[in-house]
Amino acid sequence: MNRSALYVVLAVATVTFGAQAHTYTDNARVVGVEAQYENVSVPRQECRTDWVAQARPEGRRDYGGAVVGGLAGALLGNQFGSGHGREAATAVGAVVGALTGDNIAGRDRWEQPYEPVARPVTSCRTVSDVQSRVVGYRVDYEYLGQRFSTLMQNQPGPFVPVRVSVEPVGR
Repeated sequence: MNRSALYVVLAVATVTFGAQAHTYTDNARVVGVEAQYENVSVPRQECRTDWVAQARPEGRRDYGGAVVGGLAGALLGNQFGSGHGREAATAVGAVVGALTGDNIAGRDRWEQPYEPVARPVTSCRTVSDVQSRVVGYRVDYEYLGQRFSTLMQNQPGPFVPVRVSVEPVGR
């Protein structure tokens, strides 16, 4: 027997037995409804601003002492030596004079070099809130003296429609 013939026999058997069953709808009385919840995590941003003290140099740096000291040192160094020695003495005098002039001009910088300044710093983080949501309803109902239970998406009201199928038990 090939497959198509087998399918035909199964279809005829199904129609024959299905023809004997009688199906109709009726109403069953609802005896209880209970909401079913699900906890859902909902992320959100939480930000805050803090004021932070930061050291900032007082005023502006003054280069006048280094310039004047460098010129004075170059003039003084130029008085010594001859030829390339004089050029070297001028360069060394300029460097030493600039450092000395900068130190003399900036003596009070070492006593109070910085003043505190407050500035805002914003930091954010992700926080998860847990919310309960209704995902459905467990409905208890009674039909012909028997109790049943099912899950439904919506509240049914005082009655719930049921499908009733009647067929003979034995042959």
